[in-house]
Amino acid sequence: MSYQYGFLVETMVSILLLLTILYCVRLNSQLRRLKADEQSLRATISELITATEIAERAIGGLKSTMREGEQALSVRLDRGEQVSADIEHQLRAGEELLTRLTRIAGAGRPVDETPSVPDAKAVAAAAQAFAERARARMSSQSGSLAA
Repeated sequence: MSYQYGFLVETMVSILLLLTILYCVRLNSQLRRLKADEQSLRATISELITATEIAERAIGGLKSTMREGEQALSVRLDRGEQVSADIEHQLRAGEELLTRLTRIAGAGRPVDETPSVPDAKAVAAAAQAFAERARARMSSQSGSLAA
């Protein structure tokens, strides 16, 4: 009987040893996969760091370009404001001159005389005569250049 107990205990130990070996094989394969995943994760992190550095440099370049554009726009806006102020000043001076000329022209005219409105046909005839004289001058100039 003691022989049977010994055999039973040895069988149980063999079975437990077999189960332990199988568990170790399974655990070893999981550790290999984990190490492979670790390498993959390290490569991904390295790529992410590189991409982040590239993005930081690009952002720095964009900021620099933005500053340059802002400065150029500021200069152009200042120049535009100067030109606008000059134009306003010239317009006021022109209006004042026109007002003075109107007063001068009004002072030389007799009070009872009303300004005459030119006849449209007379204006058209004068414009036609002017255009014909200009064409004649142009044709005589081109003829003298050709000779």
